[in-house]
Amino acid sequence: MSIISRLLGRGPAEREEPASVRAIAAKLEGLPPERARFVAAFAYVLARIAHADLHVDDDEIRAMERTIAERASLPDGEAALVAEIALAQAEALGATDNYLVVREFRSLSERTSRLELMRGVCAVAAADDRISTAESSEIHKVGEELGFTRQEVNALRLEWRDQLAELKTPYR
Repeated sequence: MSIISRLLGRGPAEREEPASVRAIAAKLEGLPPERARFVAAFAYVLARIAHADLHVDDDEIRAMERTIAERASLPDGEAALVAEIALAQAEALGATDNYLVVREFRSLSERTSRLELMRGVCAVAAADDRISTAESSEIHKVGEELGFTRQEVNALRLEWRDQLAELKTPYR
């Protein structure tokens, strides 16, 4: 607690939930609030990766929907809605919310869930059969923000080595 807060009689400041997590979680009315925030943050991070190269194609959207449905145990229709909202939020608030949402997810999750998210992130990036340099860079950022070492992130990325742009022959 800062001196000013103590002088004014205020307790420690509570961390505010990122706007994008609030917007996505609001659509998950049937879930308990903490679970809705978890799913919202999970979906947003997938959208962040899909949008990393400034182009989101249908394969990436389908991969997001599938990953959300499987890992968040949501029906397909609800997973599609969450993916759509997450993509809109990532596009609108990406520069503002990217780090905040990962921090939120990290606070809501255990290491195993973070690893699941990283696998989902790689799957979304690889959905169009090519993990671009921009997507690779974003994967590293997310991994580090989640507390993984560079070596751990590289090991995960290598599960998708055939799609890594830096290991593919250049476009002609």
